[in-house]
Amino acid sequence: MFEWLKKFSKQRLSWLLLLLTALGLQLTALYFQYGMGLEPCMQCVYIRAAVAGIFLAALVGLLAPASTPIRLVASLGWLAAAIYGWLQARKLSDIEQLIADGGFYSCALFADFPDWLPLHEWLPSVFDPTGPCGAIDWQFAGASMADWMQWIFVAYALVAVLVLLSQAVRLNTNPYKG
Repeated sequence: MFEWLKKFSKQRLSWLLLLLTALGLQLTALYFQYGMGLEPCMQCVYIRAAVAGIFLAALVGLLAPASTPIRLVASLGWLAAAIYGWLQARKLSDIEQLIADGGFYSCALFADFPDWLPLHEWLPSVFDPTGPCGAIDWQFAGASMADWMQWIFVAYALVAVLVLLSQAVRLNTNPYKG
């Protein structure tokens, strides 16, 4: 399995698939916002930023998949974005549970991105929070968006770890050896 993963990670198709999944999630988020009128909260915006991080990591990997340093940087970026996204989705799920249990929570009204990366200023239509935290406006199979995003980020992280581990495998280049 690891040998196959390493070979696959050296192909542009693998990174293109990662890029397309992240793009699909971003487009879905925008559909929820603009098509269904579900305004994103602060945590939702941070989750979108994590998905954008996975998109950028895939773009880096797509540039030179045969290069080991590029693959490693892209895979580490992918893993870091997935972990960050899981943490944000987990926090939002906890906020939803707190409110469902009758508690109160108020999140910030303005995004708190670093000064060197003001996503909310560069792309306010995507990264500017306009909704309240903790409102469960959509569910599928009994799980909220935050719950689904937790599972998606766990899957992203798991695959990233497997890809990273596969980079240590030495590929057999001898055509006469099985």
